[in-house]
Amino acid sequence: MVASVEHHDILILGAGLSGINTAHVVRESLPHRSFAILEARPIIGGTWSFFRYPGFRSDSFMTSFGFKWHPWKHKHKMALATEIVDYMEEAVDAAGLREKIRFRHKVVGCEWRTPEQQWRLDVDVDGERQVITANFVFNCLGYYSYDKAFPTVIPGLDTFKGKVVHPQWWPEDLDYSSQKMIVIGSGATAVTIVPSLAEKAGRVTMLQRSPSFVVSRQTSSLIDTCLRVLLPLTWVHWIAWWKDTLHEVFMTQFLLAFPNVGRYFITKFTKEAVPKDLDVNTHFNPSYNPFQQRLCIDNVELVTDVIETVTEDGILLKSGKKLSADIIVTATGLYFELFGGLTPLVDGQPVDAGSHYTWRGCMLESLPNMAFVMGYVTQSWTPGADIMARTVVRVIKQMEETSSTSVMPVMEDKERQPKMLAVAATSNYFVKAADRIPKVTGKGVWYGRTNLAVDMWEWMFGSVTKGMLYGRAHDKKNE
Repeated sequence: MVASVEHHDILILGAGLSGINTAHVVRESLPHRSFAILEARPIIGGTWSFFRYPGFRSDSFMTSFGFKWHPWKHKHKMALATEIVDYMEEAVDAAGLREKIRFRHKVVGCEWRTPEQQWRLDVDVDGERQVITANFVFNCLGYYSYDKAFPTVIPGLDTFKGKVVHPQWWPEDLDYSSQKMIVIGSGATAVTIVPSLAEKAGRVTMLQRSPSFVVSRQTSSLIDTCLRVLLPLTWVHWIAWWKDTLHEVFMTQFLLAFPNVGRYFITKFTKEAVPKDLDVNTHFNPSYNPFQQRLCIDNVELVTDVIETVTEDGILLKSGKKLSADIIVTATGLYFELFGGLTPLVDGQPVDAGSHYTWRGCMLESLPNMAFVMGYVTQSWTPGADIMARTVVRVIKQMEETSSTSVMPVMEDKERQPKMLAVAATSNYFVKAADRIPKVTGKGVWYGRTNLAVDMWEWMFGSVTKGMLYGRAHDKKNE
């Protein structure tokens, strides 16, 4: 039973990094528009308050991964998840955004209705159904499912007599003291969890099917430390944000443009950092190039081999080697999904994200008055999310200037366009989700986002009318 109907100019879905930053951008750039943030859970933080596995942290500097408008106060620049959530809580209160957040508001359905020129959202509020309408919706729910992980078949896993744990649902009461543990996987999750597990476990083995790039970074900056002595914290943060963000853009693009050079130096640094008897070419020389998959940062011990089968007390490898275990951790990837698993409707018709193209990486063709705000997946997330939010704000301002009530990306000659994935990464869980990922052409307004410098240029000077159809309410009524 519907308890009530309320309306907002703008709705922001999700109170993670993207949602909170988008709210700040909207209030700063569109102070005359009303907005609210709908958060399904009782807390903010998104990914950073959802995952609870040991050692969960950012592998980007908080000076760029954090908000540009709220300083990171600590000297160390890589933060644990709990520190990131505390930082977000502090930022929300400092910016006065907490009153805008509606906790325990889970969106279970959304439909664009052309006659009303509005979105209608069905929202579950502690078991009660509520309807909320909006002129425009920012979807800031990220790109993976909270309810399911990437489906991976591990032969014989059901025969294992010990415990099997997935990092996405880490048991709070799991006691792994003095236990033999095997972590299956080689991505960012595996690399961050292994050192923390090793502090208490009897033995930890990281088992990867293929080699990975791993680099060690300093967690503090002498330059930042000196600046803290000389300048106010807000100035230091502003300088550090630009310094670290531009450095990351340069390094990422350099490694993508010159992968062989990047491979040489990463391998060289790895050889200097690991024990002399460790075969770097076996464990740290992958087939993909730097930043085609996320560059994992830490010092790890691992085995590179293929699983033959899981046994009652461990794992038998193709090489014939046997790894014994009390606990197996399956850090095998996330399940990609947009819109929090929802399928948006337009006048009753479902819109499948995977069969549509994305305009400037933030709006989907055939989907009116809705943006999805995502950051970069192979670089610091937040600068990408910020530039997308600001790009959408330009679109909304264009709507106001033209008295439009709707805007929708429209692609001409769609069937002849190339189909490339909007997420330019080769991690297995992205590749396997190709049918669910929006497409890009690699050119014009349908380009794929990989570079903050390009995205920032397009935000400032790019057209917000090319590839877009703006409309008015009376135009729709006369059709």
